[in-house]
Amino acid sequence: MLDEQYACDVFSIKIMRSYLSKGVYKKFMETMRKGHKLDPSIANEIAQAMKQWAVDHGATHYAHWFQPLNGSTAEKHDAFLEPDSEGNLILEFTGKNLVQGEPDASSFPSGGLRATFEARGYTAWDPTSPAFIKRTPNSATLCIPTAFCSYTGEALDKKTPLLRSMCAVSRQASRVLACFGRPELEVVSNLGAEQEYFLVDKELYKQRPDLIMCGRTLFGNVPPKHQQMEDHYFGCIKDRVLEYMTAVDHALWRLGIPAKTRHNEVAPGQFEIAPNYEQLNVAVDHNMLIMEVLRKEASKHGLVCLLHEKPFAGINGSGKHNNWSLSADGIGSIFNPGKNPHENAIFLTFLAAVIEAIDLHADLLRASISKYGNDHRLGANEAPPAIISIFLGDQLEEIIQQLKLGGGATSSRSGGTMNVGVDTLPDLPKDTSDRNRTSPFAFTGNKFEFRAVGSSQTCAWPMTVLNTIVAESLDRIANILEPVAGKPEFQKTLQKLLQDIIVKHDRVIFNGDGYNDAWVEEAERRGLPHIRTTTEALKVLDSAKTLALFTKYGVMNEAEIHARREVQEEIYVKEIAIEAKTAIDMIETLYLPAVTKQMKQLAETITAIKASGISAGLEAAVSTANKVGALYDRLPGLLDNLRASRTKTSEDIKSALEDARKVIDALEKATADNLWPVPNYDQLLFI
Repeated sequence: MLDEQYACDVFSIKIMRSYLSKGVYKKFMETMRKGHKLDPSIANEIAQAMKQWAVDHGATHYAHWFQPLNGSTAEKHDAFLEPDSEGNLILEFTGKNLVQGEPDASSFPSGGLRATFEARGYTAWDPTSPAFIKRTPNSATLCIPTAFCSYTGEALDKKTPLLRSMCAVSRQASRVLACFGRPELEVVSNLGAEQEYFLVDKELYKQRPDLIMCGRTLFGNVPPKHQQMEDHYFGCIKDRVLEYMTAVDHALWRLGIPAKTRHNEVAPGQFEIAPNYEQLNVAVDHNMLIMEVLRKEASKHGLVCLLHEKPFAGINGSGKHNNWSLSADGIGSIFNPGKNPHENAIFLTFLAAVIEAIDLHADLLRASISKYGNDHRLGANEAPPAIISIFLGDQLEEIIQQLKLGGGATSSRSGGTMNVGVDTLPDLPKDTSDRNRTSPFAFTGNKFEFRAVGSSQTCAWPMTVLNTIVAESLDRIANILEPVAGKPEFQKTLQKLLQDIIVKHDRVIFNGDGYNDAWVEEAERRGLPHIRTTTEALKVLDSAKTLALFTKYGVMNEAEIHARREVQEEIYVKEIAIEAKTAIDMIETLYLPAVTKQMKQLAETITAIKASGISAGLEAAVSTANKVGALYDRLPGLLDNLRASRTKTSEDIKSALEDARKVIDALEKATADNLWPVPNYDQLLFI
């Protein structure tokens, strides 16, 4: 039964209630739900309960599960077993074991926060994200979500700044709500992350060193038919894939992850999974687990899951659409406009805060989704452009324009119904606005969809940035409204405030086609930043504005900000360097030998034709040999260029890789299929 299976491997609130005493349970709920500091006196009882539950479910080890700056997850397993003085084994797990661990901090990327000889670091239990059990066929490990910090207290992970940003935006949002007569409301950040991915056959994957080493194909031609017939998106899911998806769903449900939607995506071999909305911190943890489960289950089904943003050139890449909102008890989603959004002052105020935040910090938001893989995807007329803008839709656009003119908003467009002209079908309710799939940051009814996040990225960093920049705007709004809250001049002050924000920042609103070249020109005219590469984007992390933002709200200090830039740049450089070495190896060990065989066969064919005295076919054979030979002659020079580029800049390497790809892809078209040494796109995409 699904209800029995769901969250069966999670130390959930329901499980806690049955394993903890009433007093400890009550105190722990105050920490989980209200953000109160954990009472150290209850840690031992919680640890004993957690251990007993885990052992009852087959666990022999526990691990502090954390998210270092490399963008992955990490864990060190310790057995519950401890020998006593008589040589017997006992099961031990104390409050100290639960609350704090000590992994090696110098073996993870730190951006200079830790040196090799400064190895001490700490993991600290995050009680707001539930512990869970990871299983393999013959093992079970209790995993405890934790933060990871250095001996000197700096955050060495993605989780800690995220938690700080959640506190920051909650504090400022609560101040604004209090101005509207809704005091002491806790505001919660929420997220639903849609995850796109590709599947390829495992045996074919093993024959592609570029997929193994780089996560994407460095060489390969688009097949005659790929996505241009638009027949894969939402198409019938093949049995092999559906069996895999079903296994993924069941594995996720056991972990309490509310996997909801599964379907074919636009490109052949591309798919999507989407969970229900959750509290932001938990949703980020769950997305990291979703990516892990996608990879593990694929292997069991003879498949490999590719999470790279652009594994195949010439067809759609993969993103991770971050659906973000704020909510509060008694209000629900603060971004729910209601039936008459022009009368919803709280909604309009928070909407204005987001507009201001995105316009003021478009460059920082762009930096938050920067990585080498995403550079291949953004702006490629298949994904949101590298220009950050907001889509609001017709209804909100009209309201925004009313606010801009002064006098307040007085009306809202209604949705109505739509008759599709079939007697047996009911009239359908029609939304007040259409959707825009080309916008990087789109309003979608009661939330914002940040569509530019890359598929392999953790959601933590983009959401940390988003929370913090919105916190800043809400802080500014609260400072203006608090002095007049409850006074007759409140409405006039609010109206003037909203008008000022829209007048200054509506340039960031764009409801049109983000894929159109005309938008690039229009964005430039508006003064919006168009940041094309990771290298360019990361510069903003060194700016005084960024430092002031993060330090003011306690999200990161100067050293932590600098560390993140250094780590991201290091990863960027290393990924490109790995691609260069992989390309050299593939050309030397795979493509050169294959083309040599092709040349040999062509020479033998030409010799045989000449010896036979038959002239027919000779011209074609010579022409083919000359074509292949001309490309073949270029390979040594391309190898020299690639080798030389490795001692230069990343941009030089990227240029050398592109030059090599053009020749190799041309050779693929000119070489016999039975001689080509790696599976081509035709084989990889159509599983």
